[in-house]
Amino acid sequence: MNQSLVRTFGMRTILVLVFAFLYIPIAVLVALSFNEGGLPTAWSGLSLKWYVSLASNSAILSAALNTLIVALVSTAIATLLGTLLAIGVEMRRQYGKGLEALIFAPMIIPDIVLAIALLSFFSMLNLTMGLHTIILAHVVFNLAFVCSVVRARLKSFDWSIVEASADLGASAVTPFRRVTLPVIAPAGSAGALLAFTLSVDEFIIAFFTAGAGRASTTLPMQIYAMIRFGITPEINALATIVMAVSITALTLSQRLNRGMTGQ
Repeated sequence: MNQSLVRTFGMRTILVLVFAFLYIPIAVLVALSFNEGGLPTAWSGLSLKWYVSLASNSAILSAALNTLIVALVSTAIATLLGTLLAIGVEMRRQYGKGLEALIFAPMIIPDIVLAIALLSFFSMLNLTMGLHTIILAHVVFNLAFVCSVVRARLKSFDWSIVEASADLGASAVTPFRRVTLPVIAPAGSAGALLAFTLSVDEFIIAFFTAGAGRASTTLPMQIYAMIRFGITPEINALATIVMAVSITALTLSQRLNRGMTGQ
């Protein structure tokens, strides 16, 4: 009994230490974003002035708009293509491990390798770099994640319903609209939220495929440019906002996933 208590206490202690290691720096960052003073080592009072300062910073606002455009457009395209890919793969279950690896390669390949590959591909096509190339790159990156989420939902789907509707004379669109789409809608929404979160936070691929100029600078790229001159409370405030958006999207995605599995 004593050994069991000691083991339980030890596991809980390790868990607390791990969570402290992970989240104390984040908590400090959030707290310093409300610090009235500019020094990160001295608390001088609670203030929202750094958030107000962000609202008047044209470079940050422009980067935030670019990020929103990239995230929304790439999420829409990746959700559509990823959902169709998941349906196609699950309907044709006779595929090898090679196809499986090919579909999920963007999830496994290091970001730096994928970024260099996309940069080389766009250069080979003589494409002018800009927001459009970042969007295409993020679609490639996010498509596998959406496909993975939707496929998890389709694992328990009874495809005999679709076959029965075809035998009864229904067109290919009718069973998809009335049966398949309602089933995969929560998964598609969860995949879209995940893709949006990944697109908002992604830096390396965007950095390599953005080209020159502020017209294609995203928010993570802007943060990187700012921290080269030191960490300021303004950057802390910006990082807090980005983190809040990411956590909100991930929380909604997880809730949708729980709803799909009935948990």
